[in-house]
Amino acid sequence: MSKPTIQVVDPNATAAQGNAIPDPFDVASLRLDPSIIETAGVKKLLTTVPVRKPNPQDFFRVRPESNYRESFALIELREDRETYLVRPEIYPDLQSEVLHATIFTAINRQGVVFLWPVKLPTPDGRRNDWARSAREAAELAMQSWVRLKANMDLGAYEIFQAESVMADPVWPELSFQELLRIGYRDRMIADLDHAVIKRLRGQA
Repeated sequence: MSKPTIQVVDPNATAAQGNAIPDPFDVASLRLDPSIIETAGVKKLLTTVPVRKPNPQDFFRVRPESNYRESFALIELREDRETYLVRPEIYPDLQSEVLHATIFTAINRQGVVFLWPVKLPTPDGRRNDWARSAREAAELAMQSWVRLKANMDLGAYEIFQAESVMADPVWPELSFQELLRIGYRDRMIADLDHAVIKRLRGQA
């Protein structure tokens, strides 16, 4: 019986013939297209909308259109640094727990869109310089880039306006309702059996 013939392939000869096997770790073939990276960033932004006040080191803008802000009843959990939307149907049962606030649509220089609740004046007219100065900052930020920093000695926020000319922000193509749905998707109180209500009443 004749022995099987073993053919030895010379890789150099193969390459010379133009049949080289592509290197799977070739950097040029692995590199992401910049447009894909940009698109991925936008998608992440549209699925995550933080609810918070501006960071003290960030310049930010507020969307000026009136349909991108509205006033609501909220419950604030200060320990958790979270706010919850309260449905009007149960508001009468929670008047001692809720606060009234305007939620503004804002964006920072990094392009992160966030919802910013700013307390409304109380019905008794009690002075609140924190809320007043925050609202003044929101109104100024509709026209220019500003920065907000708490001054404990002053008992109010200090407002800093950008000295250089900065490009206007690029807002996402989402309605205020859609932004609200994303930001508060797990923080809507629609009935008195909600875990937050039970927590506040010592039932959980």
